[in-house]
Amino acid sequence: MAQYFEMPKSLLALALLVVTPVLAQAPDDVPPIQDNSFLIEEAYNQEMGVVQHISTWQQDRDSHDWSSTFTQEWPFLSPKHQLSYTLEWDHAAGVFGDEGSGGLGDLAINYRYQLIGDSNAPVAFSPRLTLLVPTGDARKGRGAGEAGLQVNLPLSVVVSPRLAAHTNVGFTWTPNAENEIGDKADNFSPQLGQSLVWLVNPRVNLMLEAVYANEESTVSPGRTEKTNSFTISPGIRWSHNFASGLQIVPGIAFPIGVGPSDGDKAVFLYLSFEHPFGKGK
Repeated sequence: MAQYFEMPKSLLALALLVVTPVLAQAPDDVPPIQDNSFLIEEAYNQEMGVVQHISTWQQDRDSHDWSSTFTQEWPFLSPKHQLSYTLEWDHAAGVFGDEGSGGLGDLAINYRYQLIGDSNAPVAFSPRLTLLVPTGDARKGRGAGEAGLQVNLPLSVVVSPRLAAHTNVGFTWTPNAENEIGDKADNFSPQLGQSLVWLVNPRVNLMLEAVYANEESTVSPGRTEKTNSFTISPGIRWSHNFASGLQIVPGIAFPIGVGPSDGDKAVFLYLSFEHPFGKGK
């Protein structure tokens, strides 16, 4: 167990080893990192002719449970409109030598509208509407068992040439959400988030994200209970840019529970591939 808790230090040391030459070689004219936050959504839609593929992996440092996601973002008709989807895989760690079990979570289908600004503007605002499709097994804790809706209102503000702030306000509503024994009740869960991103240079960013959630869950037929959570997550991301237009952005963060989530600790890994397609770029 002691060796396991050394893993974050090892991962951080590896990240710093990779980032150090990037810091030394980053010119000012390379494409900056922008739409690559971890827990907080930035309000920048995809440019026409550019697609982004995002993978994440997070593991609880006590239970060893982990989850991973894959997201693909596409511009739709114009930069004002963006379509995307997110697949999730959840894995519960085993006990007493059991290897554990995993399975597909619920599918998210997202539409986002660039209402204000864009990636070059000092202020950007892009409301998102998400349909949650019950592809996961609610009886195994991997989904809600019913379709749901999620709304998020991401606001991005350039505070200074080297500092950006991103604010999220939203909620998830799932009618007849099912628990592991089949009881159903309507669930409504609001979420708030804030991040600060410091541009050390265009290719290396330090991040501090904070997320609060008031999550509702079904406990018996027609009855729910609320659980508060608050997470602060320091992280770092860096980019590798290619002449073809491909940008690869890896990142690492260490979410830490505070207040109602005191004691929670996790490791978060991020990897994005963004590149042109067709004749759009």
